[in-house]
Amino acid sequence: MNEKQIKQLAKEGFFGFEPINGTLEQTHISWVILSNKHAFKIKKPVNLSFLDFSTLTKRKELCERELLLNKRFSSIYKSVVPVRYGNKCWKIGDGVEKIVDYAVWMKRLDPAKRMDKLLIKNKVPESSVVALAKDIARFHLNAPIIRSPFISSDASSTFNDILSISGFVSDYLGKEFAGIIDKSIEWSGRMLCKHQQRINERISLGFKRDVHGDLHAGNSFAYRRPVVFDCIEFNDSYRQIDVLSEIAFLCMDFESFKKLHLAETFLAVYKSTFDCLQQEDYILFNYYKCLRANIRAKVHAINCGQAKTKEAARFHLERLKIYLVLMEGYINLY
Repeated sequence: MNEKQIKQLAKEGFFGFEPINGTLEQTHISWVILSNKHAFKIKKPVNLSFLDFSTLTKRKELCERELLLNKRFSSIYKSVVPVRYGNKCWKIGDGVEKIVDYAVWMKRLDPAKRMDKLLIKNKVPESSVVALAKDIARFHLNAPIIRSPFISSDASSTFNDILSISGFVSDYLGKEFAGIIDKSIEWSGRMLCKHQQRINERISLGFKRDVHGDLHAGNSFAYRRPVVFDCIEFNDSYRQIDVLSEIAFLCMDFESFKKLHLAETFLAVYKSTFDCLQQEDYILFNYYKCLRANIRAKVHAINCGQAKTKEAARFHLERLKIYLVLMEGYINLY
């Protein structure tokens, strides 16, 4: 599907016999249609360095994978449903019309309660962070242990993929910010070489698990009982990671919104339930925070390039800048 078709589906389409009449949100890899009661996530037909949604078959398989994995976290996930078109009419669900795509059907939540939006408004209560930390720690404790060994070249490749936005950063933020990317790649190589023994030790200790993989503030809703959603389905290696890398993501994101106290609260409460962090591991924790800032910088660069309005482009460019500055801070610590 393309953006024009998605907009037609959102405004003019039906879910069964019910008009959708929805609003449209999007990320760099997905569209999300929000109706009064439902949310439908449809994958963009993109082929990027880290995922491939280019065919209908692949999108269907990954929708089913997304449903299965995310049900571990939340009951908002319902099923995978076909998107159909026929007789000049768009619909989601059963029918005889041609299937043109697939959607993950979810219960709609209140967008205003998404944690990244609340962070911007300085409205995230510490109680929500405490509850989230406890939930994530309990999930990690029960998550399957992964014994696959650390492969330095794969870790380097994941970090170094940020080179793909270096030209964009240079053009829109200047050579000084592009230089942060170059410095971080050199630093990452040294860190991985120096600490690979401890990384493997942590795998032996059972700290590498099948978890969420994309645990940033935008993937959590701050209800009384937090709702976590949108874990990574398209690459198992991004999800089967050291739990330290997982919690580093959310702590880094709190820091990106200048909420250091929330990062400290989250880490302290998490450790009280799942003590996975020894004194010697704080260097690795810092490395993982830099890796996660790296990933968010790349996402915002892609989103900036896809932005349809100047306001959206400015927002993503500013977030890109924030994450690059965070990266520089992390590489200067060790």
